[in-house]
Amino acid sequence: MKGLVRILSDFPGVQAINGDGRMRTQKSTITLDEVRNRFAEKLPEWTALALQCRDGMDFRQRLREALPGTPTPGSAAATLRRLADCEGKTVHESSRDEDIRLETLSLLWRFLTGRGGLEGLSVDFALDVYHLFVRLRETGPERPDKDTLRRWMRRWPDGLNRHVMEVRRENKRRIMELLVRKIEHRSPGAGRYVFPAGLGAEEKLALVEQWWQDYRFHLAMAVKGAAELNRMLGGTLDEETLRIYHRAQEKGMPVFVTPYYLSLLNPTGKGYDDTAIRSYVLYSAGLVDTFGHIRAWEREDVVEAGRPNVAGWILPDGHNIHRRYPDVAILIPDTMGRACGGLCASCQRMYDFQSKRLNFELESLKPKESWNMRLRRLMEYFEQDTQLRDILITGGDALMSRNATLRHLLEAVYRMAVRKREANRLRPDGEKYAELQRVRLGTRLPVYLPMRVDDELLDILRVFREKASAAGVRQFFIQTHFQSPLEVTPEAREAVRRLLSTGWSVTNQLVYNVAASRRGHTAKLRRVLNGLGVVCYYTFSVKGFEENYEVFAPNARSLQETQEEKAFGCLSPADEAECMARLRAASRPDAVLRRFCMEKDIPFVASDRNVLNLPGIGKSMTFALVGIGADGRRVLRFDHDRTRRHSPVIDRMPEVYIRENKSVYRYLAQLQAMGEDMGEYASLWSYTEGETECRFPFFEYPDPGFRVTSRFTNLEVGG
Repeated sequence: MKGLVRILSDFPGVQAINGDGRMRTQKSTITLDEVRNRFAEKLPEWTALALQCRDGMDFRQRLREALPGTPTPGSAAATLRRLADCEGKTVHESSRDEDIRLETLSLLWRFLTGRGGLEGLSVDFALDVYHLFVRLRETGPERPDKDTLRRWMRRWPDGLNRHVMEVRRENKRRIMELLVRKIEHRSPGAGRYVFPAGLGAEEKLALVEQWWQDYRFHLAMAVKGAAELNRMLGGTLDEETLRIYHRAQEKGMPVFVTPYYLSLLNPTGKGYDDTAIRSYVLYSAGLVDTFGHIRAWEREDVVEAGRPNVAGWILPDGHNIHRRYPDVAILIPDTMGRACGGLCASCQRMYDFQSKRLNFELESLKPKESWNMRLRRLMEYFEQDTQLRDILITGGDALMSRNATLRHLLEAVYRMAVRKREANRLRPDGEKYAELQRVRLGTRLPVYLPMRVDDELLDILRVFREKASAAGVRQFFIQTHFQSPLEVTPEAREAVRRLLSTGWSVTNQLVYNVAASRRGHTAKLRRVLNGLGVVCYYTFSVKGFEENYEVFAPNARSLQETQEEKAFGCLSPADEAECMARLRAASRPDAVLRRFCMEKDIPFVASDRNVLNLPGIGKSMTFALVGIGADGRRVLRFDHDRTRRHSPVIDRMPEVYIRENKSVYRYLAQLQAMGEDMGEYASLWSYTEGETECRFPFFEYPDPGFRVTSRFTNLEVGG
């Protein structure tokens, strides 16, 4: 037995790990002394070495000499040598913007010898270093086979499962009855969703059933408070959760959940496990406590007029354009697109909700007359930039904008693309500007409000694609965010089908939180989405700020998932080319992906990349473990993603150090509290370095057919 299981079996009487991360026997909490004794028994040579040393730095030197001279990359010996090389260094930790000292081996020396006391040291630290040394005797983690992966995947039903749909029919009925009572208390002039006089109970319920198909009804009826949230969930929230929500309201933290999404939860406690979607609706104490003091993880999102952001880009004043890469910029319009269909607990833009730049005051977000003037200036920014060829319209949520607003916005993008292309005709090859090649709409509404995909929206998307294609745009992506197979409902499936019918591609980004990181969960999501014709794009590690402590899964788990689960859907270069050719030629990507998986005997097409968004410089999973703190939290040294273009500023940036906000052990404790078998995660401790995967060809930019100038505009790198 390996990993955590070995530790448990080493201590007679151990039954479980508590949710606070502490192992408990029948009598008492396991102590550092007990772990140290086990270290001495199982790894006596290293304990003896520590006892021979006068201090931590002496131990560091003698340990380094005892390791192989040229250890195999990725091995435990290579990791220990790296820890020795980094010992005593002070590095700048980027997420918290503070200096920290790396002293893993000094802490280990103190732990093994007892000299200097054990104060401040945690079991979390002891277990991580224990497993690191145990790995010196092992050949590497055992890999699960395909049958094991399929068994894990079968644990997670999707929203098309008959039993799941039966529970949800009851949920919907209960919620609609509550909505009837809510509407009965609305005044006659309260808007479009009021009952005409004289309706009976069944007639009112029938009218709510009719309104249920209108996304605007769900926005109007969205839950905005703790008491109503509890009512909608059948009074099943515990007192602690209610206290957290009351505290959120006192602090001004928004609460916004639509009746449709609430109907997907399982308040019965029986049947399907809804933890993955519940963790998106329910806030943690840490998130609420931190709200008001949240900092921008994406440092490039902090914009000062006329000054470059941390990535070196000079942006128009205001908060409409976010940029870190030469090729692409994000556009957040001053419309209802600054809201969402719900506030996700792990939202990467929680900083903007805190500052109220994003909010749920829908009426106040209707575009003002000044927005049209601002939009022209923003389009000029894209038009006059030498490198921009990709616009991601998001928010908030791009599809929260009303149809008329979205049509106007896409028309402005189309006209900009035409002007940029026309201006290029006068420029010689090698001096031409990048032309617009890709348009993306970032949205979670196919999940939160699939009824938003109405006929008028489809017409807008279809017309824009036809016009923009003639202007040189070749890629049209609806970039959505399914978090769990349970979110793939009949309504969501139909929304995706309709979006695909316009000729736009549908891609997916997943936030790899604790619930989504359970064995087989993300693999099952890939399979279900492929069956809809969705091409998976990114699997994001949760950012490591304290507000995300509850949902943070260590980067080691992302690597483990990549190599032990996603690997079964990875394609050879020849198969990638074949898959791409089929997708380009087909009108039904769902049929293509299902047939391709069947022919190749793979569970899904592993087209997504597991990455972390680094502060200021973009996405990467190229990292190495360089330290373990006394509390067991790992310190990782990241390099940039060398598979794509970056702002030139990265050549002047130091390496990026990130201290994770949770130890591996605490993460495993959370999984066990969710009912997971720790034996299935035993290899987790082994993942101490990673490398960013190459992008799936589907997401590469097409060849423009000419040479773009190497000159940058809107860039100031500095000294």
